Amino acid sequence: MDSSYSVKVGENVDFAFSHEQIAALDLIKTGKTSFHLLHKGQSYTIEILQSNYNEGTYTISVNGNEYTASIHTPLDELILKMGFATNGAKNIDSISAPMPGLILDILVKVGQEVDEEDQLLVLEAMKMENIITSPRKGVVKQVAVKQGDTVDKKQLLIAFE
Repeated sequence: MDSSYSVKVGENVDFAFSHEQIAALDLIKTGKTSFHLLHKGQSYTIEILQSNYNEGTYTISVNGNEYTASIHTPLDELILKMGFATNGAKNIDSISAPMPGLILDILVKVGQEVDEEDQLLVLEAMKMENIITSPRKGVVKQVAVKQGDTVDKKQLLIAFE
């Protein structure tokens, strides 16, 4: 995994920093959200005005000038490269059987609105009952199985509008 952090300031300015470069910064914490940075003989007063750690977005003040920045860690970059997204489940338009089994119960019908994590159906596999839940909020477009059906792995179970 790459060990660089990508930082985007505003819409047009991009930086990449290695872990070593960050560790070598002459940075002193001067308050709960304020710092002093000495870089190439220049002094900078930095304050974090707002932060959203989960999204990696920050509003900072550098010498009195306000900037919006986003920081992506090496893990964030790996997730993007692999094609995974933190909201990937929101784009799912159908549910397929995760394993072969028997449909014991169907808990929804066509046209029904469901929320994320609502129970959709019960699949018995390897003598265990598995409750299949909705990956997103939506409307059931199709129920492709009925109670008592035997299904194969990856067989369509439910489709969303």
